Amino acid sequence: MLKEDRLIEPVAHIETDLPAKFGLPRQSGLVPELTARIVFLPRYRDPVAFRGIEGYSHLWLIWGFSANSRDQWAATVKPPRLGGNRRMGVFATRSPYRPNALGLSCVKLERLERDEKLGPVLIVSGADLMDGTPIYDVKPYLPFTDSRPDAVGGFAEDVRDYELEVEFPPALLERVPPDKRQALLGLLRQDPRPAYLDDPARRYGLYYLDFDVRFTVAEGKLTVVEVADIE
Repeated sequence: MLKEDRLIEPVAHIETDLPAKFGLPRQSGLVPELTARIVFLPRYRDPVAFRGIEGYSHLWLIWGFSANSRDQWAATVKPPRLGGNRRMGVFATRSPYRPNALGLSCVKLERLERDEKLGPVLIVSGADLMDGTPIYDVKPYLPFTDSRPDAVGGFAEDVRDYELEVEFPPALLERVPPDKRQALLGLLRQDPRPAYLDDPARRYGLYYLDFDVRFTVAEGKLTVVEVADIE
């Protein structure tokens, strides 16, 4: 039996193109073009620990909400996709403000790289994590037990297919490296704003790579107005 005060420690951290919370995908897998690297701490870089992992297509990541601004949890929360006006039970949501600030994400394993300095590094896609997020464990996704085609998605089904039309002027898009453009477009289509922020005159900013991508949203269309360097 584990002691209640036993601490868990990260085994790795993730490197992504998203240096801030604003704009993170609402769930893993929604932006499959997003790639990331999982770099393990020195004590967990034994190649033997990764034996057999390449036989799986997807992995579960157990990670920590490291950028939370609140230390306490509440029994109810206001999910952003519901407009920030309806309260739901915390255990009926994936809110970061939980009794234990742990997240769970399913990502696709693209490949296992063997770095001379960093040891085994996992290249994954579809992650919904901020750059530098601590990873507490990695487990294989098992389709014969983890997939439930007849599962019911609760109130989350109401906003499952929500997307924005994106207008990104070619001259601005050219500032972004070619291999990173589709992921950025996917992020913008998901609507980075909290649902309660619906001001067509407001200019928003999404940090992506080294850029501050500034945009407005009106009548279901997101329009990029500037791609500036992060100061």
